[in-house]
Amino acid sequence: MVSLSNHLSPAVPSPHALTQDELKTLVGQAALDYVVRGQWVGVGTGSTVNKFIDALGSIRHEIAGAVSSSVASTERLRALGIEVRDANTIERLAVYIDGADEIDGKGYMVKGGGAALTREKIVAAQSDRFVCIADASKRVSVLGKFPLPVEVIPMASARITRQFAAMGGRAAVRMAGDKPLVTDNGQLLIDVQGLSISDPLAFEAEVSQWPGVLTVGVFAFQRAHICLLATDAGVQTLRFD
Repeated sequence: MVSLSNHLSPAVPSPHALTQDELKTLVGQAALDYVVRGQWVGVGTGSTVNKFIDALGSIRHEIAGAVSSSVASTERLRALGIEVRDANTIERLAVYIDGADEIDGKGYMVKGGGAALTREKIVAAQSDRFVCIADASKRVSVLGKFPLPVEVIPMASARITRQFAAMGGRAAVRMAGDKPLVTDNGQLLIDVQGLSISDPLAFEAEVSQWPGVLTVGVFAFQRAHICLLATDAGVQTLRFD
């Protein structure tokens, strides 16, 4: 079950529609309300999270520091004077704040467009609460329209591509120019199109067991507890029971 509330921001320009950049800034600022002062905060990866990191810099003296899900986020946090610790040195995080490529009505997500899904899932599992920040276009009824990222060990990429084909998916290794993209973990990413993921828990459980899969970008076992959706009218808050 999902409950919904709206928080209108006086900072929203009116009457014109907000740009994507303005929506990301709006929801990044709103996420500060969920940061527990005096504690370590889990920080995700991506363009929307970058706005949150910039906002977090304004309260950097009120938090202990951060655990980051990517090299890029770590560099941005440290540039703002925020201490970043290795996840192994922090037992629990009160909150993890990250974006999503898709989120459904139960808080299940597709993530990994920014190529950091494995570390994102690790930090999410270490956190008491997952707050997803996104714009309203990311809300879907069924996951799968966005190409599903899957981080794989290189020697298994062709076989895993064939396994997705047997499910009706069209999988391809993600490229960076004329070379395969290599993740922060030194692995490859496969993006899978043509899926309709009606049972995210079962799908994540199945694909996670395929030999060679490091992480599948369905976040069902580490779903969002709260989603902040940026709209032209303000930030809509979804709470998942």
